[in-house]
Amino acid sequence: MARPRPGPRTRRCRLIRIAQIAPLTEAVPPTLYGGTERVISWLTEELVALGQDVTLFASGDSITSAKLEPIWPRALRLDGTVRDPNALHMMMIEQVCRRSHEFDLLHFHLDYYPFSLASRQPTPFITTLHGRLDLPEHQPVFATYSAIPLVSISNAQRRPIPRANWVATTHHGLPADLLRPQPVRPSYLAFLGRISPEKRVDRAIRIARRCGIPLKIAAKVDRADQDYFDETIRPLLAGAEVEFIGEIGDGQKSEFLSGAIALLMPIDWPEPFGLVMIEAMACGTPVVAFNRGSVPEIIEDGVTGFVVEDEASAAGAVHAAAALSRGTVRRRFEERFTARRMAQDYLQVYHGLIDHRRSQPRLVKA
Repeated sequence: MARPRPGPRTRRCRLIRIAQIAPLTEAVPPTLYGGTERVISWLTEELVALGQDVTLFASGDSITSAKLEPIWPRALRLDGTVRDPNALHMMMIEQVCRRSHEFDLLHFHLDYYPFSLASRQPTPFITTLHGRLDLPEHQPVFATYSAIPLVSISNAQRRPIPRANWVATTHHGLPADLLRPQPVRPSYLAFLGRISPEKRVDRAIRIARRCGIPLKIAAKVDRADQDYFDETIRPLLAGAEVEFIGEIGDGQKSEFLSGAIALLMPIDWPEPFGLVMIEAMACGTPVVAFNRGSVPEIIEDGVTGFVVEDEASAAGAVHAAAALSRGTVRRRFEERFTARRMAQDYLQVYHGLIDHRRSQPRLVKA
């Protein structure tokens, strides 16, 4: 469903026709959990606000002020009739490439799936990689498609494949007014996001108990992680000091995060970005996170939180975090992690790719 198109705006840069190609797993934006689709929504809306001509290829239940091209009626996560989501994504890539002449740039958010087909059409394109890249099977894929232009969401994400054709690192951003500090007294620690082995909510529970501070867990349990939750995490929830809230949406996050002394992010994997960190910062809430993946790029140690190595240092950082200026945390979010900054960074990338393609000589048949 398309939102009403905005009225005339002052354009800060030349108009280009952009195709944003989103996964079909979730709507854009998603109703609840769905980091990639949420970022695509924020980027799309800011590009439209900047006066760009944007078309969004996504599920039909998406809501956008861009032109919506519905590839499937509803998000695949909500459609129990779909058993092979890859088939629908391959069909979408084919449709986009057949229509590539309608756009000045194609922006894919589908991992490596578009590489083969997109490289055989004339319109400039980029792919933002949103996931982990440290699996052994990734090496031959990116070696084969070594010329594909890629955008990373953190410098840390690049480490496993440093020789790929990286054209930019663009940190995520969220709308400046989406989440704001609320006038509540911080009284607990928070865990936000998803329950899975690599997110290590078990560490968060132990850190909170070591500090003697209640912990509130607002997290989604994927079907794939249900056994892990039932067998490993559920037994740890006993006791009044730990409260499992479940999955929450954006409308609940400001109050949830504002009420936290700190957000705990005791991850055990190379996190490519970690959207929950900037969501906490938007609410003025410091973050205590383990030194993995992008964490040192996002958290300014001693300013917006603390980067720690283990549970003992995390517990010590919690008490130090309570003394940080929450106003400063919010200001650093506004300076570094808004959706407007993200969109402007991407526009620079788009223009660079378009200008590079136009400057290349082309063979003309006699």
